[in-house]
Amino acid sequence: EDEKPFDARIYMNNVLDYKGYRFFQSQIKFSTVSKEQNSDPDITVLSVNHDFWGTWLSYIGYFLLFLAMMVIMFDNNTRFGDLKKKLDKIKIKKEGLGVVLLLLSFSGFSQSKHVKLSKQKVDSIIQARAIPANEAAKFGSLLIQDLGGRIKPVNTYAIELLRKVSKKDGYAGLDANQVLLSMIQNYKLWFDAPLITLKRGNDSIRKVLDLPLDSKYASLSDFYTHTGDPKIKPEWIKKANETNGGKLNIFQKDIKRAYEDQRLLGQALSGSLIRIYPLPQDDNNKWVSPLEISAVDYGPDSKVIKNLFPQGYFEFLIKKDFKTASSILDGISKLQKGYSQNIIPSDKKIAAEVFYNKYDVFKKLFLWYLLSGILMFILLIFQIFYYKSKYLNKAILLFKYLITALFFVHLIGLVMRWYISGHAPWSDAYESMIYIGFATMLFGLLFGKKSNITIASTAFVTSMIMMFAHSNSVDPAIANLQPVLDSYWVLIHVSVIVGSYGPLTLAFVLGLVSLLLMILTNDDNKVRTKINIQELTIITEQAITIGLIMLTIGNFLGGIWANESWGRYWGWDPKETWALISIMIYAFALHIRLIPGLRGRWTFNFLAVISYASILMTYFGVNFYLAGLHSYASGDVTVTPNYIYYNLIGIFIIGIWSYVKHKKYFMK
Repeated sequence: EDEKPFDARIYMNNVLDYKGYRFFQSQIKFSTVSKEQNSDPDITVLSVNHDFWGTWLSYIGYFLLFLAMMVIMFDNNTRFGDLKKKLDKIKIKKEGLGVVLLLLSFSGFSQSKHVKLSKQKVDSIIQARAIPANEAAKFGSLLIQDLGGRIKPVNTYAIELLRKVSKKDGYAGLDANQVLLSMIQNYKLWFDAPLITLKRGNDSIRKVLDLPLDSKYASLSDFYTHTGDPKIKPEWIKKANETNGGKLNIFQKDIKRAYEDQRLLGQALSGSLIRIYPLPQDDNNKWVSPLEISAVDYGPDSKVIKNLFPQGYFEFLIKKDFKTASSILDGISKLQKGYSQNIIPSDKKIAAEVFYNKYDVFKKLFLWYLLSGILMFILLIFQIFYYKSKYLNKAILLFKYLITALFFVHLIGLVMRWYISGHAPWSDAYESMIYIGFATMLFGLLFGKKSNITIASTAFVTSMIMMFAHSNSVDPAIANLQPVLDSYWVLIHVSVIVGSYGPLTLAFVLGLVSLLLMILTNDDNKVRTKINIQELTIITEQAITIGLIMLTIGNFLGGIWANESWGRYWGWDPKETWALISIMIYAFALHIRLIPGLRGRWTFNFLAVISYASILMTYFGVNFYLAGLHSYASGDVTVTPNYIYYNLIGIFIIGIWSYVKHKKYFMK
């Protein structure tokens, strides 16, 4: 009142504070009012808060009692949820568009039978026409804009494409840069290259594509009849997209994956994703591919600029005039900097990303951790019986130093990914898993200062985490941060709560090792085995204590984050609920020692093992089985894999067997 109007921007994580009132963006939804009526189609719903003392009393209570719970992060009713639904509808219309354009470019494809070349013939021609690796690397350093708006080296796009489609980093002896150049230059040839990986164990997709049942790969041409008609019917994909994710059968899931891979490959061959040309004076700094620049005005030199790539570039590559070809790339780089200087990463960051792509350190860490952990663990088992061997002790010390070195390589990899992406490396499924692996190894080394078996066990479980991180269902690509996560609370809340999985994972492994040591106990080694079990049990309890504290604090920090950004604390989302369940389960496991009839090392270690199921449900199960605000892969699992049941049976067999041995040797 009595004041002039003023402008204010209220959006995700940006609150308006005014005279004790706080205005939040509660949700965004699409208006039913048409654009023809000159109305803004986006409706922002605000919530208002005027509760300074109540808010701070709540925060103080959370800090004092550690009772806060993890709150809502995403809202299905926001614009993001609406856009996702609309995107699914648009996607079916646009899917295969790049492939269709590619098919039309084949002279007479729809009128005459396409004669497919053999793999040997295709590979020999590709290798004969390959651009030298060092020249292709220069092309790999050129910048490109992905569909999410992130500016990255072409090398990153090439590697991501190959890993997504073929699960490899190269083809026929060519690296990713050479493959992409060859695709652009010889797109018709790559139409017959067997590049698309087919999932094992499902013969239906091979029958649809008319391939032998033992085929591991399919070419783009395999997805079409000789007249150019798609073998995977559009109505199949439409039905699969309209079906609730959890109800998809295996055939539908495999069809969707194969369809997506052939669409991506088709777009790559058509060149529609080679977005290297910035649009002049574009408010969103959009870049386009050479296919879209016909109407773009670059001034007097427009014609020359538009012919730089791919025509001019390949003209000099074919002539082996690599100096002129490099100058063309330099010219495109200058053009990009001239129109989009404010969004282009520094040369150091580009070089760092190319280096990161080349060594793929997280994928290699899986094998290094695995071998080091298993070999060290085997040596430690022998040490129980031959503890006087100085050579054995030196070998164990060597592996201890090696695992420590791997941990620092892991740390450097995380720092590099943080530097390249510009945000904390725990903002999506892949990043959170490699971060959990890091946190697990960190606490393993901290608790393992006086316990070598802890370090060996932790290295093994870290390798398993890294293996899951690189499974086919997890995308390792670096992407822009989602707007909802563009907050300093990501550094605080997510790092703490995801970091808590590290010590709890360590507790699971050490509990399992303790049970296995009980099984291995006999009259000759029971004294030394008992000491090792006591040691591991103490470390397990320490790990659970730290993990439980971090998990609880992480939950209440999530509550504060939500209240500061949206003005509300709790939404009973499945992930929130299961995080609370995990806190209750681990609190019970930690305090079981206070119940006379249930105390004991076997009981505690067995609970440390089975309690981890709540963490797996919180991290994996909710994401894959339940639809919620935190579910990033709901419906990706239609049937629980058999190995889950086998593992459960195995754990209970180990539990019963270890209980019998524990009762025999340690309860007398």
